[in-house]
Amino acid sequence: MSTSAEDNDYKQLYESAINKVEQLQHELNQLKKMIFGVRQERFIPADKNQLALDIPTEQSAAVCNVLDAKKVTYVKVVKQDATQARDSRHTIPSHLRREDVIIDPDHIPAGSKHIGTTETEVLEYKPAEIYVVRYIRNKYLLPSANETSSKIIVGPLPTLPVAKSMMGPGLLAQLVVEKICDHLPVHRQQQRLERDGIKLPYSTLSDGFAKTAALITPIYRALVTEVLNADYLQADETSVPVLDKDKKGSTHRGYYWLYQDSINKLLVFDYQPGRGREGPAEMLKDFYGTLQTDAYSAYNSIVDTNNITLIHCLAHARRYFSDAIYSDRERAEYVLEQLQLVYQIERDSRALNHDNEKRAASRQKHSLPILKELGSWMEDQYKQVLPQSPIGKALAYSIKRWDKLCAFVYDGKLHPDNNAAERSIRATVIGRKNYLLAGSHESAKRIAMLYSLIGTCKLHNINPSLWLKDVLMVINDHPINRIKELLPHIWITKQK
Repeated sequence: MSTSAEDNDYKQLYESAINKVEQLQHELNQLKKMIFGVRQERFIPADKNQLALDIPTEQSAAVCNVLDAKKVTYVKVVKQDATQARDSRHTIPSHLRREDVIIDPDHIPAGSKHIGTTETEVLEYKPAEIYVVRYIRNKYLLPSANETSSKIIVGPLPTLPVAKSMMGPGLLAQLVVEKICDHLPVHRQQQRLERDGIKLPYSTLSDGFAKTAALITPIYRALVTEVLNADYLQADETSVPVLDKDKKGSTHRGYYWLYQDSINKLLVFDYQPGRGREGPAEMLKDFYGTLQTDAYSAYNSIVDTNNITLIHCLAHARRYFSDAIYSDRERAEYVLEQLQLVYQIERDSRALNHDNEKRAASRQKHSLPILKELGSWMEDQYKQVLPQSPIGKALAYSIKRWDKLCAFVYDGKLHPDNNAAERSIRATVIGRKNYLLAGSHESAKRIAMLYSLIGTCKLHNINPSLWLKDVLMVINDHPINRIKELLPHIWITKQK
C-alpha cells in the first residue's frame, strides 16, 4: 500500500513539475516572440520532417487524433498575375516637377551628329519653405463735400483661423499633422523651426494646437454622427498615460476607444478616463447594427440593453493557437492550417471583386464546412488536454465564442477579423511612444478627435495637410448646418 501511495505521490509531483516547466517555457517563448519575433501573423507550416525540440510532457503524449481528423480542403482559385508581382519601387511619380540638367560630352569632335539622349532620373529634396504672407490693405478717403464728414474705407482682412495669431492656416495644419500623423512632439517641432531661424515659444505652438482642435470640433461631431449611422462597426481600445492634477508623481491610465466603419472608411476615437462599460455605452446608445470586438467583456452588457448584434474577431482566436504552437505543435498547426484555408478563401474573393452577395455565397460554400468541422474537432480535443495549458486555453477561448467567431460567413459585408481597426489604432500606440503622455484629460480628448479626422484622411488616401489647411481657411465662415461638407471623404469629392 505504501509503495503504491508513494508512486502516486511521485507521479503527481512529476506531472506538477512538467506542467510548471511547460508554463515557464510558454512564457519564455512569448517574451522571445515579443522581443525578437516577426510581426506578421501569416502562418507558415513547419517542415514535417524536421525534429521538434518541444519539451516532452504528459499532455503531448496523450491521445491526439489530429492526423485522423477530417480535413475540408480548398483549392486556391486565383493565381497571381505576373504583372501584379512586378516590382515598381523604382518608378518615380510623374506628377513631380522635373528640373532638366543638360550635359554634353567633355569633347565633341567637329562634324559629330546628335542622335538622341540618355535620361537618368534621381529624386532630390529641398527643405520646406516657411514664408510670411503680408496682407497689405489699401485705404481710401471717400470724396465728400463736407470735409468734416469724410469717410475712410479699407480692404477687408481675410478671416484667419486664430485671431491675433502669427500662425497661418498652413503652419497650424503642419503643426497638427506632424504630431498626429508623424508622431512628432511639439517641443521637437519647436527645435526644427529653430534650425530654420524661427523662434516660437512652446506656449505659442501649444496654444495654436489647442485652438486648431477647438476650431474643427464641429467637424468631429459630424464625423461621430456619420460613423454611428453605419450598420456595422468594429471596436477596439488602447491605453494612454495622462497627467492628472489629482495624482501627484504618477500618471492616470486613460483609454482611446476606437469605432471604425470599415465599409465606408470612417473612424472615430473617443477618449475615456477608464476602460469600463460607461464609455462605449454612451457612444453606442443610438447605434443599431453589428458590432465586432475582441471579446472584451465590457461590450457584453451593452449588447444586452441595445439592439446590437455582437460578433468576434477570428484573428484573436488564431493568436492563441499561434502562441501555443511551442507546447503542442501538432494540434496548434492543425488549427492554423485550417484557418489559413479560410483566409485564402477571403483573398480569392477579394481578387475576384465579389460583391457582398457573392462573397457570402462563397463563404457558405467553402468556409462554412471548414469552420463546422474545426469547431467539432476543438470540442473533442478539449477533453484530451489540460485546461490550463496553452493549447487548452486556446481551445477554451474559441469553443466558448465559436458562433460569434463564425458569424461573418452569413453576411458578405462583415470581416472575419478586427484587423482593420487594429491597423487604425496602431497610430496612437506609435504616438504614445514618442510624446509619452497627454498633458491633461482635455488634451487627450483633443488628440482623440484629431486622430479621428487624420485617420479618416489616411483611409481615403487624402493628404491631411492639404485637407486641414483648406478647412482652416474656411471654417470660421462656413455655415454650421453644412459642416458635414468639410468631412475628409466629402471634401475630397469636391476637389476632383
